[in-house]
Amino acid sequence: MGTRLVTLAAAVSLLGVVYALPPASAAAAPRTGGSVVGAAVPSYPMPARVTGDTGVHDPTVVKRPDGTYLVAHTGTNIALKTSTDRVAFRNAGSVFPGGASWTTPYTGGSRNLWAPDLSFRNGRYYLYYSASTFGSNHSAIFLATSTTGASGSWTNQGLVVESRTSDNFNAIDPNLLVDDQGRWWLSFGSFWTGIKLIPLDPATGKRSGTTMHSLASYGPGIEAPFIVKRGAWYYLYVSFDRCCQGASSTYRVMAGRSASPTGPYVDRAGLAMTSGGGTQVLASHGSVHGPGHEAVLADSDGDQLVYHYYADNGASLLGINRLGYDAAGWPYVY
Repeated sequence: MGTRLVTLAAAVSLLGVVYALPPASAAAAPRTGGSVVGAAVPSYPMPARVTGDTGVHDPTVVKRPDGTYLVAHTGTNIALKTSTDRVAFRNAGSVFPGGASWTTPYTGGSRNLWAPDLSFRNGRYYLYYSASTFGSNHSAIFLATSTTGASGSWTNQGLVVESRTSDNFNAIDPNLLVDDQGRWWLSFGSFWTGIKLIPLDPATGKRSGTTMHSLASYGPGIEAPFIVKRGAWYYLYVSFDRCCQGASSTYRVMAGRSASPTGPYVDRAGLAMTSGGGTQVLASHGSVHGPGHEAVLADSDGDQLVYHYYADNGASLLGINRLGYDAAGWPYVY
């Protein structure tokens, strides 16, 4: 999700919400990094065909045990969509149709909740989601669980991590990782000093201890982490640059990798992501503007990169592309 625009005074309305840039001090990391392999501008495929209710922002998706798909995305009380075939999508209500009063100290009373992360483990759906206001890092990440994933079936499990205005990080854009040793981790972060990682207690899904790792930073803007293990590597996907400016958005999907969930993550050129490194996976092309806030879905036909992008008319839409790995183990869309 995040807090982003051209100037502090500028604002744009998207899905009924106002987006604004954080203070200049929030983006004080070195303005370095962000590599595109080769001299030529990459040629990216168009998103796969999707139909129906495809207006989303910050999408996350799981494949349910019955083979259907459940999507959660930024919206009033967290919006839900379903699909039987990963093509046709329909609205499925909201996570908290009665509201989420525990989030209002962070949202200023708004019911718009941001950037959910959805997973299915041990017979339960886990949903981490964000509450904040634009331009502020007085933010919080909460957890909800459900046995069905349906609207109104979710139980609030409470606060996981928060950030205050005195902190140098922003507690939004969560993503759950369960590593090869069965340890649970939550990555998160938007602007300020970048992407962070904390350990969780697998029994509760809540924070364990006070340890916090720094994974990545990029001065012009970084957020929306998603970590997935493939082969020998943990891949950290992030979004660089600016979201939420309609067809003028400059969001792009970047990646690095590490042998450990806690890093260090480096890009294809070997540049550390904590120093602005990142290998570009997807960027604006044609009528696809500002693709980002990515998630990786493991499906029967391989990995899928799921994201939002802006159409020429400024609408925020669901994007899906196949995700492959080249001979050196670096991801690409096709």
